[in-house]
Amino acid sequence: MKYNELCAISGLSGLYQLLSTKSDGAIVKNLDDNTTKFVAARSHNVTPLDSIEVFTETENVRLWEVLMSFKKNEDKVSSEDLASTDNKKIKSNFGILFPEYDKVKVYTSDMKKIIKWYTILKKMDLLQEPETAGEEIAEAETES
Repeated sequence: MKYNELCAISGLSGLYQLLSTKSDGAIVKNLDDNTTKFVAARSHNVTPLDSIEVFTETENVRLWEVLMSFKKNEDKVSSEDLASTDNKKIKSNFGILFPEYDKVKVYTSDMKKIIKWYTILKKMDLLQEPETAGEEIAEAETES
């Protein structure tokens, strides 16, 4: 699965794999329960993960860079703390996992989403840099 196939959908929680697009929406697969559904364009926005950026004090950082920072700093936060619903704990953990974030522009709800996405991607073993993922897929296709 390519990183640019993964998407978030407004109004729906979790992450999805974009299977196909149509003029009036998209067909997606939920990564949590593997269900496939049609998402109407007039009701939902489908946003590829590779187009999402996070505010920092200097310039915006792409989401995969934030996820790589999470992966690098994960041992500094317990897994129970990642699932926390306490806003102070979430802000504290997000600051440990990605210290460069803009404390004014990044809301707690955004932090919760990114932490949830990180947990899903980690569970599915999809936490790798987009270039690396693309190279592995190209190598697999060449070997076939």
